[in-house]
Amino acid sequence: MNYINLKARAKINLTLDVVGQRDDGYHELKMIMQTVELYDRVYIKKIDKPYIKLKSNLEWLPLDSRNLAYKAADIIRTKYGISQGVFIELHKTIPVAAGLAGGSSDCAAVLYGMNILFGLKISRKELADIALKLGSDVPYCLMRGTALAEGRGEILTKLPECPNAWVVLAKPQMSLSTAAVYKALDDIDLDSHPNTELVIKAIEDKDILKVASNLSNVLENVSIPMCPMIGKLKKSMICNGALGTLMSGSGPTVYGLFDDRIKAQMAAETIKNEFKIRDVILTKIFNA
Repeated sequence: MNYINLKARAKINLTLDVVGQRDDGYHELKMIMQTVELYDRVYIKKIDKPYIKLKSNLEWLPLDSRNLAYKAADIIRTKYGISQGVFIELHKTIPVAAGLAGGSSDCAAVLYGMNILFGLKISRKELADIALKLGSDVPYCLMRGTALAEGRGEILTKLPECPNAWVVLAKPQMSLSTAAVYKALDDIDLDSHPNTELVIKAIEDKDILKVASNLSNVLENVSIPMCPMIGKLKKSMICNGALGTLMSGSGPTVYGLFDDRIKAQMAAETIKNEFKIRDVILTKIFNA
């Protein structure tokens, strides 16, 4: 095998709770993560020259060691003594810096792909340990599906499949710094938290209405004041028929869950026209 094609899928948060601060400076998290069908294409090919060559359809995307996909290839080549180089092409469709784990998912795809391409037979546990060194969301992006994530996000518990739903994603033009969002959260007292166990029970019961009714993300407390468009998008999602709506990750992307494709399509078109934003995407829950 000389090359491999992979799909690096986006994620959304069904819940996101911050339950404490850690000695290592990270926040202690408890959140339910869910993969959606939206994906980047990741093509990896062996090359004879001993370096990593990265290409993307986005001209402004860093193509050196600032890119997580590059870092993933570099750490695998170094750790396992691979003399050959790799050419990696990223065809991005997941919005960048959006709270959808696009970069982390690309990174996970490269870890998985390098393992297969070079026949390294790295165990799932070892690959997850490498993934965590590259980013808190990367271990989940290796697992995918429906999962409870704790710690920094690396302690993963597989959950039953989330009930099917259409998902409308809307990303404001403004980007938010994850570090700034978490820093702002440290300065406020949280008076409510997600009912994570209730959402897990709703998933187990295949009750999409109860899942949608209990979506919750504590980071909205600081992200909405930083980017008021988030709040406006959430209201518009509900007005256009969403069963529930939430900001994903640290934002700024807002999503709505819908039980009908036509309703979701109409909502996406309305929101795109109303807010004049480029990144409004119709997708769906991905469980396979």
